[in-house]
Amino acid sequence: QVQLVESGGGLVQAGGSLRLSCEASGRSFSGYRMGWFRQAPGKEREFLAQITWNGGLTFYTNSAKGRFTISRDKDKNTVYLEMNRMKAEDAAVYYCAATTVGSSWTSGGTYWGQGTQVTAFS
Repeated sequence: QVQLVESGGGLVQAGGSLRLSCEASGRSFSGYRMGWFRQAPGKEREFLAQITWNGGLTFYTNSAKGRFTISRDKDKNTVYLEMNRMKAEDAAVYYCAATTVGSSWTSGGTYWGQGTQVTAFS
């Protein structure tokens, strides 16, 4: 059974930093890309960043570029999202996801974590 378990969320002051972790288990993720999303109250889920499991190739959306860094530790089967210079509008539930390279995040084969709450205050 595939599991993605996020951790590291919490309360952070604007300008501060937080590192989220996503521990992946249940299968080999070779050939997968791992992503971070977030969803704020009343808003749609927003894609932030992704990294390929094998080659470590990264991609960021404008919301994440310059402040967030995605990385993965293959030995620990864990993906990270380092968030710096945080803003109040970064407050959301952050989700980890995994899908095969070449598939859409909305495909039925995508795995999702349960999310971790991040609250940023001014």
